[in-house]
Amino acid sequence: MGTIWVPELPDGQGSKYKALAAATRAAIADGTLTVGQKLPPVRDLAWELKITPGTVARAYTLLTDEGVLEAAVGRGTFVAELAPAGGAVVRPATVWRATAVESEEVNLYSPNLPDAGQGALIQEVMIRVAQDPPSGFLNYPARAKTVDARRAIIGWLGQTPLGSYDENHIVLSHGGQNAIALVLQAVLSGAEPVVLTEDLTYPGFRRVADLLRARTVSVPMDAHGLIPEALEAAAREHGAQVLCTSPEVHNPTAGFTPHERRQELADVARRCDLQVIEDDCYRMSEARAPSYRMLLPERGWYVSSISKTITPALRMGFAIAPDGRQSALRRAAEHSYFGLATPLVDMMTAILTDPRLPGITEKVCAGISDYMRMAVNILGSYEVTWRADVPFLWLTLPPGWRAGVFCQAAEGAGVKIRPAEEFAARDARAPHAVRLAINAQVTPASFEAAMGRLRVLLDNPPERISV
Repeated sequence: MGTIWVPELPDGQGSKYKALAAATRAAIADGTLTVGQKLPPVRDLAWELKITPGTVARAYTLLTDEGVLEAAVGRGTFVAELAPAGGAVVRPATVWRATAVESEEVNLYSPNLPDAGQGALIQEVMIRVAQDPPSGFLNYPARAKTVDARRAIIGWLGQTPLGSYDENHIVLSHGGQNAIALVLQAVLSGAEPVVLTEDLTYPGFRRVADLLRARTVSVPMDAHGLIPEALEAAAREHGAQVLCTSPEVHNPTAGFTPHERRQELADVARRCDLQVIEDDCYRMSEARAPSYRMLLPERGWYVSSISKTITPALRMGFAIAPDGRQSALRRAAEHSYFGLATPLVDMMTAILTDPRLPGITEKVCAGISDYMRMAVNILGSYEVTWRADVPFLWLTLPPGWRAGVFCQAAEGAGVKIRPAEEFAARDARAPHAVRLAINAQVTPASFEAAMGRLRVLLDNPPERISV
């Protein structure tokens, strides 16, 4: 080696030897380190990374045991060949990758992410955890065993404006929907508690409230989100306990609630003693305003997951409690399901701390943005609300179309989309609008053709008169 290989280790409180091992695997996977290449001597690499030689040696030993590296006495440590069948295989012989398909049938109900390398990363992590599970295979989940995963979440969230918190505020969940359920279980009380939502909102809020025998009440919105005066009136009239909201990426309208409006709503929450659950699952880029957990540290709950940036398949999510409410949230999880399966927790830790992940998620966002621009180029002459970093758009239909009829016509043309009615309360009057999620698992040509078929429908509303 002409220049010593020195990886970048992520900042954080996790194990340095695990971080170095992950960085080494990543360098082998992307070709920075090749088969047969000699790694830096333990002391040299330790000096460069400002860590102890024992930490480097432990990482090398772990990778040698896995078959990623091989040690030759007196010669050093080298990148190993792929292990033969029956040996310690860490990198699969066939790397899994999702391929976009040509299809006349295009489902736009929910976002489908492009594979930007996260499939292969998950495959590799599955193999590694299967070979050497940090939490073992024979014990019940225990919160003490999830510390690394919860710290990994803190690192993954980066500079998200959440106020002061640490790993003790975090509870792991089976996706964002499960996290919402945990929070509602932790805060609702009484015979018929009331939950407030936006008048158009993520249906999962209402579904969980129904399961918990709570009543939901819709609150009017404008272009900036919930109307503060309407929120206060609803909270006082109905004795509401909780507000469920999505201020960063409103689902389904792709709207955004600015800082000034959030502060007004936070003031209402304090006056009316409302707990606030913020669903941030759809945000794919940097947050644009402080979260309610930052504005309301004593009553702001934060929920998110990896579903919209990495994969929905693993059902990995979490909730972050406000100060003083950590125990209530933890009990809700422990009394429901003890905790996530230990191999899943180990996988979450490995995925979120892998040095390749930021680059992968950046490519995922870029892929979504490419498809979004295709959609807007074709549909943009109509009233469309969209953002390049949001995996769905909101289309207000032109005169002559009702949402339900348009969705039926679209399905007849091979395109499945969701009407506004699915996001409104059962007895509410929904606008004539539809939500189109991005499907990056069909080819660009298939997606573009689907947008073209929707454009034809928009240009030709039905003219018949019902009798």
